[in-house]
Formats: sequence, structure tokens, C-alpha cells
Amino acid sequence: MRFLEFLKLALFAITRNKMRAFLTMLGIIVGVGAVIAMIGIGEGSKRASIALIQNMGSNMLQIFPGAGSNRFGPSAMGSADILLESDVPLIEQELSGSSVVAASQLVRAGRTLIYQTNNYSSSIQGSNPNFLQIRGWDVESGRFFTDAEVRGMAKVCVLGQTVKDNLFPGGEDPVGQTIRIGPLPFLVVGVLEKKGAGMFGDQDDLVVAPYTTVMRKIMGRDKIQQIMLSAQEGKADQAQAEVTALLRQRLKVAPKDDDPFMIRKQDDIVQMQTQQAGILTALLAVAASISLVVGGIGISNIMLVSVTERTREIGIRRALGATQRSILWQFLTEAVVLSLLGGIIGIGFAYSTVFILQKFSIPAVTESWAVALGLGFSGVVGVAAGFLPAVKAANLDVIDALRYE
Repeated sequence: MRFLEFLKLALFAITRNKMRAFLTMLGIIVGVGAVIAMIGIGEGSKRASIALIQNMGSNMLQIFPGAGSNRFGPSAMGSADILLESDVPLIEQELSGSSVVAASQLVRAGRTLIYQTNNYSSSIQGSNPNFLQIRGWDVESGRFFTDAEVRGMAKVCVLGQTVKDNLFPGGEDPVGQTIRIGPLPFLVVGVLEKKGAGMFGDQDDLVVAPYTTVMRKIMGRDKIQQIMLSAQEGKADQAQAEVTALLRQRLKVAPKDDDPFMIRKQDDIVQMQTQQAGILTALLAVAASISLVVGGIGISNIMLVSVTERTREIGIRRALGATQRSILWQFLTEAVVLSLLGGIIGIGFAYSTVFILQKFSIPAVTESWAVALGLGFSGVVGVAAGFLPAVKAANLDVIDALRYE
């Protein structure tokens, strides 16, 4: 008997009892849909995390003080006063021709900002004019501060969009206005374009000013907290190695001693996030696949019941010349078709779920390989679930089957 005949028999048996067939497929529908949706959520979260990290700056490296420190981010700064203002021009002078594009000193402090009757607490970041190039940012209105203003410790600043919205809720142009950072007046010379969320929260919730002004007049210190730099395209590893060697030489670190500083590349964070997201996706997929196993057990159970109900039918077909192999393939095909139909409906269920999640701004995608995996897995489940009932049907004794009531 050819495959098409087996397929027609399978479809006839399924449509003969539509409600039972649907309830039997329900486990497969939920299982396949859940697997695809969970993989989609995991992959979407991974892409969103990587995008946030890359949004912080192209090929950016960050140098933190502190030997053997595993900390990263704002909490890592200020653990030791080993980085100097002069390290930035040294790095640019020595490495600009090989691996480094631009570098900047960086200090950071939290302060209350005041404009007329409005006040708002935010992060004050001190940098040099290379800030925009390193962070891949741009100015929406006004301008950025200059090298001359950095050298002169000018009280000028550039606002992020979140700070602008909170200090100037009426929509007035902040450029040219004077705000107070703590007790000091600062002239607003520009507003940064909207950057969005970052690894450490809202990237637009900041004020950028000359690092000399922030360091000496706001923080009352004479050492920078961090250095950030942008590497040439594809040379982040080379930049890290060369900066490490240069700083070790400047600090006179013995060859046997550890680095008294820590360098983090964007690539390192992306790789870490990718690994974590991969583990999360795998765990979600395994958890969701349990329902596929349950669905397979349901198909096997219904197929065994079906064999019992159709014992006389099997006996008649055997008496008319059907072989054991034909009976085996008939019931195995029926189980596989039942499982694959459930898988196809499950794919539609997954697409609908991902669509709804995206409407609620939840990062989720539909991966083609996940769809293929879910459909393939449903076919495997159908074969595994239908094999035992098919063997039972094929091994029925013809005489006993014909006598069965």
C-alpha cells in the first residue's frame, strides 16, 4: 500500500472523531508552541541585551583602577588613585597610529540639579570632547564643550534627554540657560540626542561637563576615576594588549605582579551576555519540551485505545490480504499525522504568542530554526508514541480479531 493511501486512512480516522483528535493533539500544540515561544523569548532577550551593550559605544574599552577587581561599572570606580589625567594623552600619542582612535578621562558623581523651581538628581559625568566619538553619541541641539573649556575648568554642561525633560518640563530650550549643580552655576551649551536604555539603566539620565570642572570643583579631588577609549575597527584585543603594556610601563609594574587596573572590552560583555542568554534559552526550551513528552504519552494512549476499538476492522483488513507491515504503517502514519498536525497548529500558536509579546514591548522573536526544531520534534514524538500501538495492531491474531465484538 502506498504512502498516500496510508495518509488518506490516517486523515479519515482522525476526522471521524474530531474532538478526540483535537484533545489528543492539545499536548503537542502546547508543547511545540511553548518551545518555539520560549526560544524566541530567550533569543529576543539576548539580542536586546547585546544591542544595549553595543549602544554604549562602538569598540569601547574601559579602564578601571584596582588590582584583581572583578567589579564593573560605576561601583568599580574610585577603588584606587592610580590613573592620571596624563595617561589619556599618553595613550593617544603612543597608540593612535596602531589601535586607538580616541581616549578620554572620566569622573562621575551624583548631584542634585536645580533650574528655577525644578530640581532633579542625576549623574554628573566629567569627560573631554572625545566623549561623543567614543560613545557613538551626537548633540541634538547646541554644541559640546571644547578642549579650551576643559583646560579652563569652565562651568558648562550638556544635558541628557531625561534630565532636560525633568528640569524643563514646559518644553523650553535649555541651551543658553543656567542650572545649578549643587551650589555651582553651570551654563547649558547643548542637549544630547536620545540614547535610550543601557546596561546600567537610562543612558539619557546624565549631565556631561568638562572632567576638570567636575573633578576639582564638584568632587574636590585631583585624580580621575576611569579612562574610556575607542579602538580601531577590529582591533579591540590589540588595543587592550597595548594599553596594558603601556600602563604597566608607566606604573613600573614588575613582570611577576598583577595589573593594578582592569580593562573591559564591549566584546567581553557581549560574549558573557551571549553565553548567559544561551543557557537561559536552553533551560526554557527544555522546560517547554516537557509538555511535548506529555503530549506524546497522550497520543500513545489514544492510539492504544484506537487499536482496541478497531480490532475487528484490523481483522477484516488482514483477512482481505493486508500484511502485518501494512497494518503497522497504517497506525504509525496515523500517529505521526496526528502529531504533525498538532505541531503545525502549535507553530501558529507560537507566532500568535510572539506577536502579542511584541505588542507589549517584550523582546521576543520567531526563529526559523526553532520552528523547524519544533515541527521535527513533533514528528519524532509521533513516531515514538505510535510505534507501540502500531506493533500491537500488526501482531493481532486474525481469527481473534474477527471474533472481537
